[in-house]
Amino acid sequence: MKDIVEKINSLMGSIGREVKLMEVCGTHTMAIFRHGIRDIIPKNITLLSGPGCPVCVTAIKDVDVAIAISKLENYLLTTFGDMMRVPGSRQSFYHAQAEGAHIKIVYSPMDALNIAKENKDLNVVFFATGFETTSPSIAATLMEAERMDIRNFSIYSTHKLVPPAMKALLDSKDVKVEGFFLPGHVCAITGSKPYDFIATDYRIPSVVTGFEATDILEATVMLLEQISSKKAAVEIQYKRVVKAEGNQKAISLLYEYFEPCDANWRGIGIIPKSGLTLREKYKRWDVSSVCQIDVADSKEPKACQCGAILRGIKIPTDCPLFGKTCTPEHPVGACMVSTEGSCAAYYKYSGVFHR
Repeated sequence: MKDIVEKINSLMGSIGREVKLMEVCGTHTMAIFRHGIRDIIPKNITLLSGPGCPVCVTAIKDVDVAIAISKLENYLLTTFGDMMRVPGSRQSFYHAQAEGAHIKIVYSPMDALNIAKENKDLNVVFFATGFETTSPSIAATLMEAERMDIRNFSIYSTHKLVPPAMKALLDSKDVKVEGFFLPGHVCAITGSKPYDFIATDYRIPSVVTGFEATDILEATVMLLEQISSKKAAVEIQYKRVVKAEGNQKAISLLYEYFEPCDANWRGIGIIPKSGLTLREKYKRWDVSSVCQIDVADSKEPKACQCGAILRGIKIPTDCPLFGKTCTPEHPVGACMVSTEGSCAAYYKYSGVFHR
């Protein structure tokens, strides 16, 4: 590892100026803090967080709709545990559950399907969140529901796609970065090819990397080598897991059931073709085909900077609520909720690192 750090120092010496790099994935954000990477790289490398935390980008309205569903008679909302504290406009899933809403934590969509199988008089809805990493498992669950002819199961899809969000950020001109750490888990499914546009259209270097300290440092070297040579390509450091073409079986299953749609990202807004909705022939599994829920649009909490943080414009300590009104115990914004959230990472490690 010492040799890698020395290589980073040498490259930064030849570049001779500040370099801003963005980790797109929330797991990278936490790994960078946990491994103390900011402490061992040159101070003129600035690391920014991007919109790669699925909990953080789940829109307030989607939380509100899901809570409304959980309060319907004979309905049970199932969700991953990391969604329970995400704030809606009035309350989180935890608060709604405490007031009597029918919400249950599950560890996989198949758990939710099994609940539906065992409770035929209950309409079981799975709150389907996440990026391309988790969405194929939802498709596989729907395939199993179809095979077993389980009719009291449905999903509320808030799935997001990473490449359209990155394109939207780059088109906005808000993002001032010279290199991207691309999400290893997502690219294990999609491959690296969907990100080629970053190099060809925007001339920004990118590297798909893993989550160990050595992975991230090696990816830093690869990015700096591209920057130093004034080249732009999408490279794979995480070759033990990621192939350029991705997992074709998982992708085929995903797009058998889903198709892209416009999606609402918390703090960012509507991004065209950045979400996933069920194809018409599978709409019977969409909860909206079973019941219609209408909730009012809601604004982001006053003074919350989650949107700017997710776009890499600000860092958590720029937010006036950070560590004061907004803490992991009482989150105002979603970035403080998830272990992948940049605000949660900054808060947890604030005693270790400040700059």
